[in-house]
Amino acid sequence: MALAKRIIPCLDVDHGKVVKGVNFLHLKCAGDPVEMARRYSDDGADELVFLDITASYEKREIMRQYVEGVARAIDIPFTVGGGIRNVVDARNVLCSGADKISVNTAAIEKPELITELANVFGQQCIVVAIDAKRNSNPAEGKVTVQTPQGQVWFEVTTYGGRNHTGIDAIAWALQAEKLGAGEFLVTSMDKDGTESGFDIELTRAISERVYVPVIASGGAGLPQHFTDVLTTGKADAALAASVFHYNKYPIPMVKDYLRKAGVTIR
Repeated sequence: MALAKRIIPCLDVDHGKVVKGVNFLHLKCAGDPVEMARRYSDDGADELVFLDITASYEKREIMRQYVEGVARAIDIPFTVGGGIRNVVDARNVLCSGADKISVNTAAIEKPELITELANVFGQQCIVVAIDAKRNSNPAEGKVTVQTPQGQVWFEVTTYGGRNHTGIDAIAWALQAEKLGAGEFLVTSMDKDGTESGFDIELTRAISERVYVPVIASGGAGLPQHFTDVLTTGKADAALAASVFHYNKYPIPMVKDYLRKAGVTIR
């Protein structure tokens, strides 16, 4: 029997307000994190992701009061990321009510952090977030993928998409899995906020190569997009923000669509 797929709303939080942009830019306020989290929990979300999107760039800790508020408001699994640099940061977030922690920039800068966190809190608790951007410039040693637009490789970015690392996203996923990643949150910078559909090629390239769950992120605009990434893209879960924040396609509507399309969901 196929494992049930998950639908996960995402709260990108900037100094206490949920924001949403396009390609990680032009951020607009979308609401209060606690109120939105409560609504999503009531709507039947399988999990919730909370990302403090400026914590790493501003080199500060996550604003724990908002994490605590969200944790009190929901009764579904809750992943928190942004600015987690060490075991102490991770413990603080988990003690604030998170079930899992997400690391991105700090893991790229210090890969052994993944192992340290997995050893202390358990592999199932460690989500490695990968913010990736298509790169069509030929580069030696990169894993290239054929897309409708031609051959590309996927470059990892850090600090909320501000820094291009030159690191191949597929190779990094394989390394991170060996280091102890229990799950991946794969976001397409090219698709983020466009509502034009997930990056199927990126998601599938990683999903086919790793043995832990992959959450696809970036680009959801229609219920069909969820079906595409959970089937053709081989993702284990689909994460979205805009379509849920603005009630364009509420979670119950998306889940109903998926069931009718024959996708096994929770």
